[in-house]
Formats: sequence, structure tokens, C-alpha cells
Amino acid sequence: MSWQKLDELCHKLESLEHAKAMLSADEATQMPAGGGAKRAEAVAFISGLYHEMASAPEIADWIHAARSQTETDDQVAALAEFERAYRDRTCLPAEFVRRKTEADMRSEQLWRELRPTSDWNTFRPALEGVIELAREEAAMRSAAGGLDPYDALIDQFDPGSRADQIAPVFATLKAFLKDFLPRVIDAQERRLAKRPLKALAGPYPVEGQRRLGLALMRAVGFDFEHGRLDTSHHPFCGGVPTDVRMTTRYREDDFLVALMGVLHETGHALYEQNLPKDWSHWPLGQARGMSIHESQSLFMEMQVARMPEFWEWAMPQVHEHLGQTVEGWTGADVLAHVNHVQAGFIRVDADEVTYPLHVILRFELEQELISGRLQVADIPEAWDAKMREYLGLGTLDNPRDGPMQDVHWPVGLFGYFPSYTLGALTAAQQWWALEREMPDIREDVRAGRFDRLIDWRKANIWSQGSRYSTPDLVVRSTGKPLDPEIFVAHLTQRYLG
Repeated sequence: MSWQKLDELCHKLESLEHAKAMLSADEATQMPAGGGAKRAEAVAFISGLYHEMASAPEIADWIHAARSQTETDDQVAALAEFERAYRDRTCLPAEFVRRKTEADMRSEQLWRELRPTSDWNTFRPALEGVIELAREEAAMRSAAGGLDPYDALIDQFDPGSRADQIAPVFATLKAFLKDFLPRVIDAQERRLAKRPLKALAGPYPVEGQRRLGLALMRAVGFDFEHGRLDTSHHPFCGGVPTDVRMTTRYREDDFLVALMGVLHETGHALYEQNLPKDWSHWPLGQARGMSIHESQSLFMEMQVARMPEFWEWAMPQVHEHLGQTVEGWTGADVLAHVNHVQAGFIRVDADEVTYPLHVILRFELEQELISGRLQVADIPEAWDAKMREYLGLGTLDNPRDGPMQDVHWPVGLFGYFPSYTLGALTAAQQWWALEREMPDIREDVRAGRFDRLIDWRKANIWSQGSRYSTPDLVVRSTGKPLDPEIFVAHLTQRYLG
């Protein structure tokens, strides 16, 4: 009976999660700005209702009673993951969840208004409020789970990951990249002196770009019966496994912006669409954290879609859908653009080599902010110092392109940033493991055959849902713990090989 009650509860929570996801998807696809306040109220209400329902005191009794009713390994794993999620929820009062959700969403609205004019001073009090609430949350989660406060926040995005495990991985990567970046730039300049980048002249008709993106999505396995592609200012993937919403942005002067965005978000979508359906309404059937999610998008975009074999297959389709606007273009021309390296201030515009340094900067600042060792007023100075040290860039007088560039802090997402680079390392390690198992897999890519790529990820990542912690899933899928040297070897081969 208790197992049945838990199953019914999971179905109800799934419906609320779907409603919240669709409101968030609407926001991403550029709903009217004037409706933002009411959407914030609606999301805050649903979040509070979800929290009250999912943290009801009687659930503890149901969990205890259900232990004697489990009959299969799946049920044991499902109950364990449900209990972990229940512990995470019950340490936060519903009143706090509502208060924090509303404060975060109002902060986001203010950030959207003030970012275009770089008005840091007006935005700062709102961010101070958000960080104060993040510290409250971290303290409550820390007390409940026995974790360091910042670890307690990381655990919400990557269960099982810890800052003291991440820090040495990032330290190895940072030391390598600070030396590697100037070497790559030098090699790139010598290469471009012989064969300059082909000009992205355009115009590339948006409709042709859209058809091209849809064709590549279909080829690599996207299920259009349970998902769609729309347009927004920033690429996005959200929703639920049976209703996945993707967006991209189009530029008529650069077809690669939309195309690489589509491939990235398709990686996210494939993960969602192939999660274990029998457990879709339980926490067990959900994606295992953000670094694993990011590994799936970067596996598609960085590992597969930036190799020569992919473009040998894809270029005929580029020519078919974009016509004379890409006359004379080859796969080598595309690779020269998508693998171009240049230090810059903007994280989302960063290349594969410099992107991790942007994330490491934020990881280090977040730890200082949550501990209280760094105050909001001091963020710009600390930010500039790390940008100079890591990327060799001068002082930035424009907060819009500095600490105001990301939405994560305005909406209270602390502990999220490490996932991006952990995902990049994990994607490289997955490709390493896959290629060891299937040495001829690049020939499949060259021929546009993605079945074995899909089957490997389905067996090793997608079908596992949330059965294992993030570190355990990395070991089980690749045969070893996360190893930054695999990513180092990947970058060295790609950019200096």
C-alpha cells in the first residue's frame, strides 16, 4: 500500500513538474516581457505546491513501510533515490522555497532590464539578496546532509560531486590551459597565414538554416513526435522527456551560430528522450545531474560535430539547404571556424580551449561568495584579476560583459557552473571509452551512421537515469574516474596534432 502511495505521489509531482517546465519553456521562447511578473508568481506558486506535496511528513512513513515491499533491484534503486530527494526537500521550509523562488525570479527580471546598460550599482542590492538566500539554503542543506555548505549546493546539480574532488581536476586543467592557450594561438596564426578563414559573407536565409538544423537533428536521432525546435535569443532545451522543447538563434551573417547551437541542444534532448520510460515519474527515471547532461550536449557538439568525419558527411546537406550562399565551402572551412581559438570576455562565446577558464573563474568566486569571504561589492575587482591572470585580458569597465553576463547568479543557481567543464571532461572521456570499444566508430560518423553512437550512450548513460551518483556513473560508463589528462590529450591532438 505504501509503495502504491509513493507511486501515485510521483505521478502527481510529474504533472506539476511538467506544468513548471512548460512555463519555463514559454519564458525561453520570448513570451511578452510584461507578463514576466505573473509568470514569476505562477512558477513560485507551483514550486511551493510541489514542495509542500513532495515534503509532506507522512511520506517518511511511506518510505519506511515501502522498504519491506521492494521486490526488484529497480525498486530498491528507485526507493533509495526517492529517499535522497525527500531528504533534500524536507530540509527547506515551504515558506523559504516560495520566498527564494520569487526573489530569484524578480532578480532575473531586474537583471534583464539593467544588463543592457551595465547598471551594476542598481542591480547589486538584488544580487546581495539572492546570495544571502543562497547562503541560507546552503546552511540548511549542510546541516541536514552533513556536507560543506558549497558542496550542499553542488549536490543539487551533481549528486555525489564535491568541491575537494573538483578543485584538483580544475587545478590541473588551469595549469595546462594557461600554458597551452598561447601555444595554440601561435600555431593557429601560422596556419591561418597559409590558409585564411573563409569569410562568413551570407546572407544565409533563416528558413534554409532551420531546415538544415532539422535535418541534422533527425539524422542523429531526435524524436519529433516528442519534441520541437523554436527560436529564441539564447539556445535552450527544456520540458520533459515526452515533450522536449528546443530553441536556437539565427544570424543571417553566420549560419554556424544556429547550427552548432542546434547540435548542442540536440545532445541534451536525446538524453531526455531516452531516459528509462518505466520510471519516468520517479526520481530514478530522471537525468543524473547537470554535468552528465552537459556531457551529452558536448559529446554531440564538441566530440562528434567538430571532427572532420562529421563534416565529410554533413557538408552535402549544408549545400542542399543553404545553396549558393555556401558555394565553395568545404568541411575544412567549417572546422577552421568552429575550432577557432580566441580569448574573450564572454563565456557563451568562448571556444573549447578557453571556456574552462571562464568556468574555473566562476567556481572559485562562488566558493568565496557562499562562504562570505567575498562580498558582492568586491566581485568586479576579483573578476578582473582572474580574467587577467587566466586569459590575459585587461580590465573590463563594462559589467554587462563581466559579472552581469550570466543569468545563473541572478536566479540563485550557485554550484551549477562547475557542471559545464565537468561535462566537457566527461564527454571527452566518454568518446575515449567508446573509441576504445569501437576503434572504427569514426567511419560510422563519416557515413552518417549514428546507431552505434546512440546505442552506446543509451546503454551506458541514458538508460541508467539516476541510478548512480555522478562520479559512479562516470566510472561505470568509461571504466575509470574522471581524468583531466584525457581532456588534455584531446585538446592537444585537436589543436596541435
